Amino acid sequence: MNLRGVGEKITHFLKPARTIPITPWTAKNRWALTPRIGVVLFLGLALFGLGESLLIQSTIGNSPWVVLAEGLSLQTGLTIGESTALVSICVFALWWPLREKPGLGTLSNIVVIAVFIQIGVDHVPEVRDFLFLQILYVLIGIGLVGAGSALYITCGMGPGPRDGLMTSIHRHTGIRISRARLSVELTVLIIGKLLGGSLGIGTAMFALFIGNSIATNLGLVSKISNRLR
Repeated sequence: MNLRGVGEKITHFLKPARTIPITPWTAKNRWALTPRIGVVLFLGLALFGLGESLLIQSTIGNSPWVVLAEGLSLQTGLTIGESTALVSICVFALWWPLREKPGLGTLSNIVVIAVFIQIGVDHVPEVRDFLFLQILYVLIGIGLVGAGSALYITCGMGPGPRDGLMTSIHRHTGIRISRARLSVELTVLIIGKLLGGSLGIGTAMFALFIGNSIATNLGLVSKISNRLR
């Protein structure tokens, strides 16, 4: 097979998904945990947390919510993992007046992502003054967050606190989800920056590429799950 044929196969395999696929590990409801679902759920959330930690360790800008968590950490003395969990709990508390229904995945999201962000920060070396490696950290981080999101989403165990907030705002106000997400993330980004969180090229790269990363990984997960059937 020539290089063009190989390239076409890779392009087809990595084609972004247009919908969320149904997989062998998709739960029947938000609390129907099985060993298989548990493994995929935990793996997805762990990859998500490690991806976020790589953006932190790149030192050139975090994702919007981690900008807020880092700013909170700097102002309170909490670890980045603890402040991430605290932000998630506060966002989750907003679900009550909005009548959003959580699932086991929602609660797992709060705990596992925070734990693995802290693990990554504790064990992955921080990079400064080496732009190539910093950008590599960011790109790998975005890839891991995309892969983790795809695995987590396809479990069907309930949205994370932040995603649930976006969909609730959309449902109650009629504002498009994209606009609700943009408004909320800009707000937390500004607050996080005022608190001292890291905002930079890494933040811009995350905003630019994360959507495609998630869609591409959903397509990849769909193809893998089809082969497992």
